[in-house]
Amino acid sequence: MTKFVQHSIFDQIYRNGDDGVPEFRTFVAGKWVFGEGLADVRSPIDGKVIARVSVLSKGQVEDAISSAYIRGREAIRNYPGEKRITSFLKAAEIMREAFDDFVKVLMLDAGKPKSNAAGETRATMERLEKTTFESRVMLGDYIPGDWSEETLESEGVIKREPYGVVLAIGPFNYPLFIPAAKVIPALLAGNAVLLKPASADPLAAILFIRVLELAGFPGESVQLLTIPGRLMDGVVADRRIGAVTFTGSTDVGEHIVKTGGIKAYHLELGGKDPAIVLDDADLELASEKIVKGMVSYSGQRCDAIRLILAQEGVYEELKAKILEKLREIEPRNPLEDEKAIMGPLIDLKSADYIEEVWRDAVEKGAKPLTDFRRGNNYVWPLLLEAGKETLSELRAFQEDVFGPLALIVKVRDEDEAVEIANSSRFGLDAAVFSSCERRARKVARKLEVGAVFINEYPRHGIGLLPLRRRQGQRRWKGGDRLLGDTAHDDEEHSPQLQGLRGLGVPLND
Repeated sequence: MTKFVQHSIFDQIYRNGDDGVPEFRTFVAGKWVFGEGLADVRSPIDGKVIARVSVLSKGQVEDAISSAYIRGREAIRNYPGEKRITSFLKAAEIMREAFDDFVKVLMLDAGKPKSNAAGETRATMERLEKTTFESRVMLGDYIPGDWSEETLESEGVIKREPYGVVLAIGPFNYPLFIPAAKVIPALLAGNAVLLKPASADPLAAILFIRVLELAGFPGESVQLLTIPGRLMDGVVADRRIGAVTFTGSTDVGEHIVKTGGIKAYHLELGGKDPAIVLDDADLELASEKIVKGMVSYSGQRCDAIRLILAQEGVYEELKAKILEKLREIEPRNPLEDEKAIMGPLIDLKSADYIEEVWRDAVEKGAKPLTDFRRGNNYVWPLLLEAGKETLSELRAFQEDVFGPLALIVKVRDEDEAVEIANSSRFGLDAAVFSSCERRARKVARKLEVGAVFINEYPRHGIGLLPLRRRQGQRRWKGGDRLLGDTAHDDEEHSPQLQGLRGLGVPLND
């Protein structure tokens, strides 16, 4: 029988069911175990069941939390930092050996085109390797007491301590990279981690945990919670969990905060990334980048371009160039076409939602510039022309639209473009196109977003940014303004935000 994944390191984490469908164990309390049941995992490519994943019982969930709290957090604290670094580098080597398996799983499980799947796997390996940089900035501070007359004979040391147990909840759109980008800094900082992968496509995360196990991390310091999201409330609220890091929708993020109570949160929520095109821009370059920003992974990215704001002098020409390029793109089965730019949306529900949003916009006066085309959960790129007067009424503007749909709006000048962009409740990334660096920087300074890309569509690579610089960026608004952060939903999170807490220790007092 053909193996689902080829590398032998994965042989013991799944078995073939009676019908030949692989059935995956999950990792709890340092052991690979089956749950009380199995949940089907369907490929968005054709809707077929490609695997089954163990669903943990209530007792197994308790085992995971208690073992992480009682033994896992101590085990990782007693696993020296130099060994953590060595294990991260070893994990990168193991992933490199199993590279094709990760790519295959991402294509089957998430419906990713091959180039996207390969890019996500490479970014994850790089993220593992970049811990050598990150470890150098996880330092404390020294405060001399002579800054105050009351403390002349004392001094202070600021230590950064782990939270203890970090709950990491990943999204479907980057099912390997984002879980890895949550787990890596948390482990590096000395935390035990409970990873809840997306139910829609959990397989890559399961393979990743196997890699970390083989790389030498203490078994109970990182565990898998393969349960439906609707059963997570009790886990989120558990007082043994010191921090929650979540990437997903704004509604779920708000629910997590209300449910979890007093603990640390790192939330990356919705996005509405605008592209502002000034009248001195290179329109060929701008149209090429905007189209890529719209359709990459079928627009299922928090930093996908969903709002195009173009000055009057270049509006018509830019619109024509974008439409010309969009007409050449169509979603394809990534298993049949390795050069596919777009694949399917994650499921039929997502495609239904895009259709609802499109119809809402048309009914409220937006002009469709492309025909609505859909085959099951394959949706063709959609561009709608909207007036400034009715823009705020459209669901396509009000909501985080996760798909290949964008609005294009004519604006008078750069100030009006900034005003419209900042009126969105979301503020993740933005793009500015101009041949004048001064104008582009002026617009970038006024935009209330986490990151601005000049003459490029928003994208992040491994997203590794300096820790201390990141501290100053929290004034920016993030998804729905709940937490500002430059990190995108597929990128790195600083260890300070999701792995460490400050602890002031007075000395000689």
